[in-house]
Amino acid sequence: MPEGVRVSTLDSRAPFVLDTHEIARRPGTQRELEFTEKAPAGMRVDMLGVPEGSDVDLELRLESVMEGVLVTGTASVHTSGECVRCLKDIDGEMTVDLQELYVYDGDEDDDTARLEGDLFDLEPVLRDAVVLALPHNPLCVPDCPGLCPECGARLADDPEHTHGDAVDPRWSALSQMFEGNDRPAGGSEETGREPGPDEE
Repeated sequence: MPEGVRVSTLDSRAPFVLDTHEIARRPGTQRELEFTEKAPAGMRVDMLGVPEGSDVDLELRLESVMEGVLVTGTASVHTSGECVRCLKDIDGEMTVDLQELYVYDGDEDDDTARLEGDLFDLEPVLRDAVVLALPHNPLCVPDCPGLCPECGARLADDPEHTHGDAVDPRWSALSQMFEGNDRPAGGSEETGREPGPDEE
């Protein structure tokens, strides 16, 4: 084995582990790949994510450079979740860019992506790219009006939805304080006029 070549601890049969033996340590050579794998678990944020086991379509270019192998390309995934305003189920498609340099040699303690032997694991790069691109406040439509605060009805299904003149129960005690206080100051409750001298 050539001096300085790292022995791989990766499983070459794992879904996102790729082999660079055709181009490794041959700067200027490259290889293009198109393939589909199943999404791993955990590629999500609170309200939206990539369903585990759904298709991940990858288009990659592996290019040998002096430091290692530069990987660029795209990953297309299916997304599924809930609207943060009305909780409607939402589904979509998303494509993210991927780029990472896998170096031949690196410090074990740093965050540098490394080749292990001729192999590298694309999954951490894929996961980071997808999770960072997912919106944390997904909407079913950009102007989703959300839910009725009174009854929870989805307002997009009934734009004219109202509850008439219903008073918020939190204000009912306050409204009772003002009942009967709308007559003119000093006037009688029946006539609303000032009492005469003989009426006192």
